Amino acid sequence: MSRNCVDATINVANRHKCLLMLVASRRQIDSREFGGGYVNNWDTRSFADYVRERDKGGFVKLARDHGGPWQNDKEQLNGLNINEAMESAKRSFREDIDAGFSLLHIDPSIDINGCQQESELVKRVRELYQYCWEYSMSQDKEIHFEVGTEEQSGNVCSGEDFEKLVESIEDFCGRLKMRKPTFVVAQTGTKVKEMENVGKLDVNKMTERAMNDREMIRRIVEICNKHGLMLKAHNADYLTDEMLRWHPKVGIHAINIAPELGVEESKALIEILEENGQKDLAEKFIELAYNSRCWKKWLKPHSKLCTADKALIAGHYVYSTNEFKELEKIASLKLERLGICLRDYLREMLEKKIESYANLLNLV
Repeated sequence: MSRNCVDATINVANRHKCLLMLVASRRQIDSREFGGGYVNNWDTRSFADYVRERDKGGFVKLARDHGGPWQNDKEQLNGLNINEAMESAKRSFREDIDAGFSLLHIDPSIDINGCQQESELVKRVRELYQYCWEYSMSQDKEIHFEVGTEEQSGNVCSGEDFEKLVESIEDFCGRLKMRKPTFVVAQTGTKVKEMENVGKLDVNKMTERAMNDREMIRRIVEICNKHGLMLKAHNADYLTDEMLRWHPKVGIHAINIAPELGVEESKALIEILEENGQKDLAEKFIELAYNSRCWKKWLKPHSKLCTADKALIAGHYVYSTNEFKELEKIASLKLERLGICLRDYLREMLEKKIESYANLLNLV
């Protein structure tokens, strides 16, 4: 979500000697060909080099999140057809492999023409999977895969449908003598909107629906274990401590978090400025973040979120803009006179948040 978030992840992983993944979407970080991304103005290569230089113990794994057609905004804005979008996705994946990414998430769930036929989505997974496998073999690179075909809905998927997908991918990999996916993504009742998780997962409710959902997730875990795969839950931000502890108990192998960390950093920035007499800079940041309008995709229907909260949701999207960099420079100088290093303060706050997750998930 930011340079500070990357630094915090590296520090936590090396301090506790636990494996953590940095999962970059194509909007966050992409190859130079596609204009890089909004995180620290990195492209794929410069991001990978930055992490490798600082990850002394080798505990951080670089991963592509949501790689696939139309997952880069430029592909949507330029109205690429499916063949063009697939070729674009392949070039992005190729750069990931060259840069030393360990895990590639193949995700064809976006289609600007509205195609959501499962058979077509699986066909696209297979094409991209085979391309990445063959290219990685030609470059003598070891690559692992994560596969999913759906956007998070907040519901729990059908075990029967999930097993059909798993068997289809497993059969495909077997016939072409390719490594099976390491992770499979399933709907596990999580979805982030605004600053909360609005998914259906609830480990406390005793309604028939809630108990059936939990039982279905257990069934999905069993399917993964039977096929030698691992289940990854996306959109796990803002869950309660009890719900997070439930994930390893039930056997879910990994989770993704992201927007909550961006909000936490923006919140900490505003608070440190306001607490130290820099309310004008805090207000400038709120205005800059709000005016980006990057909060729009996170809103609930008929949202009543105030301007300041919308700014919190969008804050991390503007960290790499010239306007923010100038604001950050001024803020850093003023806080330095008070004995406060702004970058250290924000990074340490993020480390505490990541460590909290790691503890709840039994990683440390």
